Amino acid sequence: MRSRLLPAIPALLLVACTAEPESDGDGQTGTDAGMTEADTGESGDGDGDGDGDGNGDGDGDGEDPTPQNLPTPTGACPTFESGYVPFSPASIDQRTVRLWVGEDPQPGGLLVIYWHAYTSGADEAAFTLSAPVIEAITAAGGVVAAPFAADDVGEFPWFVVNNSDRQDDMLLADEIVACAIEQVGVDPRRIHSSGMSAGGLQTTAFSMARSHYIASSASFSGGTFMQLPFEDASNKFSAMIIHGGDNDIFGGAVNFKTLSTAWFNQLRDNGNFAFMCDHGGGHTIPSGYGSSVANFFFAHPFGTQPSPYAEALPAEFPTDCSL
Repeated sequence: MRSRLLPAIPALLLVACTAEPESDGDGQTGTDAGMTEADTGESGDGDGDGDGDGNGDGDGDGEDPTPQNLPTPTGACPTFESGYVPFSPASIDQRTVRLWVGEDPQPGGLLVIYWHAYTSGADEAAFTLSAPVIEAITAAGGVVAAPFAADDVGEFPWFVVNNSDRQDDMLLADEIVACAIEQVGVDPRRIHSSGMSAGGLQTTAFSMARSHYIASSASFSGGTFMQLPFEDASNKFSAMIIHGGDNDIFGGAVNFKTLSTAWFNQLRDNGNFAFMCDHGGGHTIPSGYGSSVANFFFAHPFGTQPSPYAEALPAEFPTDCSL
């Protein structure tokens, strides 16, 4: 059977929005100039990916691909409501997660896990994606979940960025996924990730480490220092890779254009659909990208092949994005 239709939301409805510039402590600033609500791709096959084909192979038939071996809760799932919510996976310390959830969540929405930058916090998600975009996601039955870092993580907020092999962050994400499916009924085909700087590096690492269930990812000033192994190289998840150009440098040494390009090349070599956006603003959160990220997620559920963007990006996307 085909997956449940996403609740319809207006396609490309422009909503003006302004925000005060804010900084997360590593030179990342920006303002959100506006958003477009996510396009659910209803002209295709009814599964929201716009591919006109149930299994993405182009022949117009078949079942929607669904991730196998999804995580199940290891602790008591919390009530999903907007705010700061404790999660208690069995094998790690309790962690707080900032959740955005609709007032009357309906099954079938997407889940976005957002990883914040160095010296920042979970509320950064509302700045990077913008409040109207988050509202559009939750109005369509979705959830945005932004973890806080562990108390003993080290200098940077995520274990992998500290060159640690501790799996706490990945296990927390598994618990968020499992509980969001159990408590809200999010679509298992619509699990996505995003993040900025240290959170962009974590987005890359999480997408590779959980490539058996990730649908698509959008990194801001992320990438990888080395080729990370795919947990499941057969899942050709899609990626929107955003960086700030030649001056996207942190600490005088870490060049995020270089790291982003390295991940782009690894994905393309594996047959994954990926494209890059060079906003040219250095190591900053660019304004106005949240709507494009949301539209990208809505258009790329699990197993979407070929990408509906394979021939051209949507006209409303930032002009600095290219195939």
